[in-house]
Amino acid sequence: MSLFSKIKDKTLPVEVKASTAYTICSILQRSLSFITLPLFTRLLTTEEYGQSTVYNSWMSILVIFLTLNLPYGSFNTAMVKYEKNRDGYISSINGLCTVFAAVFLFIVYLPFFTVWNKVFELPTFMMVFMVVEALFNNATQLWMGKQRFEFRYKKVIAVTLLTSIASPVLSFVLVINTHEKGYSRILGNSIITIVCGLVLYLRCLHNNSRRLYDKEFWKYALSFNIPLIPYYLSQTIFNQSDRIMISHMVGTDKAAIYGVGYSLALVLSFVLNSINNAYVPWFYGKLKEGKGTENRKISLYIALLMAVLLLGVIAAAPEIILVMAGQKYKDAMWVVPPVAMSLLLLFYAQLFINVEFFFEEKKLLVIATGGAALLNVVLNYLCIKEFGFVAAAYTTLASYVVFAVCNYFSYKRTAKKHGIEPNMYNEKLLVVLFLVFIILGFLAMSLYDFFIARYSAIAAAVVVIVLKRKRIIGLVRRFRG
Repeated sequence: MSLFSKIKDKTLPVEVKASTAYTICSILQRSLSFITLPLFTRLLTTEEYGQSTVYNSWMSILVIFLTLNLPYGSFNTAMVKYEKNRDGYISSINGLCTVFAAVFLFIVYLPFFTVWNKVFELPTFMMVFMVVEALFNNATQLWMGKQRFEFRYKKVIAVTLLTSIASPVLSFVLVINTHEKGYSRILGNSIITIVCGLVLYLRCLHNNSRRLYDKEFWKYALSFNIPLIPYYLSQTIFNQSDRIMISHMVGTDKAAIYGVGYSLALVLSFVLNSINNAYVPWFYGKLKEGKGTENRKISLYIALLMAVLLLGVIAAAPEIILVMAGQKYKDAMWVVPPVAMSLLLLFYAQLFINVEFFFEEKKLLVIATGGAALLNVVLNYLCIKEFGFVAAAYTTLASYVVFAVCNYFSYKRTAKKHGIEPNMYNEKLLVVLFLVFIILGFLAMSLYDFFIARYSAIAAAVVVIVLKRKRIIGLVRRFRG
C-alpha cells in the first residue's frame, strides 16, 4: 500500500493519516525548494542571492519580537484550555501581534529608519515588507496550528502546496522582468505569504465577530511565551548570526555562498525532525513506564543512521553544489563538512533535551542555548575577518560541541533531581561514533579536489562494510549494553 493509499484508507486512525500526510507534504515542500535552487542561483549574482540570505536571517530574528513565537510555545496548551473558543483565541493573538507590528513599524523603525537600514542592510520598502510578512505569516501559522491540532490535514496540505508552488513561480516572473533581481526574489515569496495570511487573518476575524482583543487570551499568551523569548532568541541567533555577520564583515556575496553551503549541510534536518517526531512519543511512553533504559539501543541506531546519511552529504558536497548552485558557489563545499557535523551534535543535544522537556526543566535549556549562542557570536567576530567566511562553519561546530555537552550535564542533573537512573543513552558509544564520523568526514573533505580518489574511497568503504558486516554488528552489540 502506497503512502497516498494509506492516507485514503478510512480504517486508519485520523492521527496516523494526518501524520503520514504531513510527512509527505513536508517532503514535497522541501523537494520544491531544493529543485528551484539551481534556477535562482543562476539567475542571480552572488550579491543578489545574498540579499535574500540576509533578509531571511533578519526575519527569523525579528519575528520573535513581532509574534513572540505564539504559534508555538503556548499554542497547543491554549487549544486545550480554550477548546470551546479556539477561533476567538487565534483572532485575539492576531490582534496582539498586530499591535506588536504597528509599534515596531511606527514607533521603533520609521522614526529612525536611516539608522536601522544600515543595521539590517536593507532598504525601507523591504523592511516594511518584512514586518507585514511576519504578521501575516503568523496568521497562517496560527491557522495551520489549529488545523493540525484538530487533524484537518487536507486544508493544511492544500495551503502548503499552493504557496510552495506559487512563491517560486511569482519570484521567477519578477526576477526576469525587473532590474533589482535580488529584491524581486524576496518579494515573490513575501507577496504570496502576505496574500495567503491576509485571507486567513480576515477569515478568522470574521468568524470571531471582528474581535482582536480579549484580556484573558492576551494575558495567558504573554505570561506563557515572554519567559521563553531568551530561548527562542538564542536559538535563532545560533542559527542565523553566521550569515548576518559574514554579510557585515566580508560582504553579501560571501553570505550567499555560505548560505548555500549551510543549507546543503542541513538538507537532512527535516529527516532529523521527522525521526524525532516519531521517536519522542515512544520514548516518553517508556519514561512513564520506568523503562528508559530500553532507549539505549534505539537512540544509538538512530544516531548511526544520521551519521551515515550525513557522511553521504559530506562526501558528495562538491558535485551537489556544482549541480544545484553552479561554479560560482564552488567554495560553499568547504562549509558543508563542519556544519553537517554540527547537525549530528544537534541530534545528540536533542536526545538530552527530550528528557529536560519531559520533566519541564526548561531553565537549564535556556542557559545552555544562550551560552552556546553567545560563544558562536564571539567566535564569529574573532575568526571571520581573520580566516574568511568558511571559519563561521567551524565556529558553528565548536558552539554545537558546547551546546551538546551542556545539555548532557543538564540531562544528568534532571535525571538525578527526579530520581531516575541516567543510563538512557550509551554515551561511550555515542562519543566513539561521533569521533569516527568526524574523522571520515574530514577525510572525505581532504579528497574534494580528487574526484576519482574520493569515490574510490567511498566504494572501498562500502565493500569493507558489506564484507565485515557481521563483525561490525558484533562490535556494536558488545558496546551498546
